[in-house]
Amino acid sequence: MGAWVCARGGLVSSFHGSWGTSMVGDDYHALMQSVPRHVTVGKPSRSWPCCKNVNEGKGVFAPLVVVTRNIVGRRRFNQLRGKAIALHSQVITEFCKSIGADGKQRQGLIRLAKKNGERLGFLA
Repeated sequence: MGAWVCARGGLVSSFHGSWGTSMVGDDYHALMQSVPRHVTVGKPSRSWPCCKNVNEGKGVFAPLVVVTRNIVGRRRFNQLRGKAIALHSQVITEFCKSIGADGKQRQGLIRLAKKNGERLGFLA
C-alpha cells in the first residue's frame, strides 16, 4: 500500500478498500462469542532490546575479546573499548590532517576502520 504524487499535483494511491471495519453485524458477534472469556486483550508487553552482539564469536580476535570482557567485566570493558575507539579516531584524524584529506574522507576512513574491526572480531 503506498501513495504517490502524480505530475499534475494529485495524490495517487494503490489503496482501493474501505477504512471501515469489515466485521459487521452477525459476523462480529459470532467472532466475539468464539473467543474464550479468559483471553484478555490489553497493552502489549514491552519487548526488551536484545543484548546479544551480532558479532559474537565472529572474527579472528573475537575469542580473545570475549575472554577479556568476561575477566574485567562488561562495564569496565566497554569503558576501555570506548577509550580505544576514541584514540583510534584521533589517530585517523591526525593522519587525515597530515595528508590533507577533507572531513568526508576522514569519515569514510573511520567507517572503514569500524567495518574492519567488526570483521576481525574486535567488536565481539
